[in-house]
Amino acid sequence: MTWLILTGAILFELAGTTAMKLSEGFTRLLPSVALVVCYVISFALLTLTLKKMDVSIAYAIWSGAGTVLITVIGILVFKEPATLLKVLCIALIVAGVVGLNLLSKH
Repeated sequence: MTWLILTGAILFELAGTTAMKLSEGFTRLLPSVALVVCYVISFALLTLTLKKMDVSIAYAIWSGAGTVLITVIGILVFKEPATLLKVLCIALIVAGVVGLNLLSKH
């Protein structure tokens, strides 16, 4: 159940960050409201996750997965450039999250 809650926190963080881009600096009402609501839900779910999971692991997964997935959204939805350096850096984030997760099981 903890992993499901963490997944929800990640998905709401993605929705909030996407809404942040769409809000155009808080000049559009609906995306601005969605941004706040999604981040409140994301942090609430992350807080619930911390009841059963170490903060170092939960936060690394939440922020790392969010970073990787929002980069994919940026490339696919907002047509941001997918440079080799950007892809390599994202791969390093994934490796770090996986490494932390593997180390936490010992």
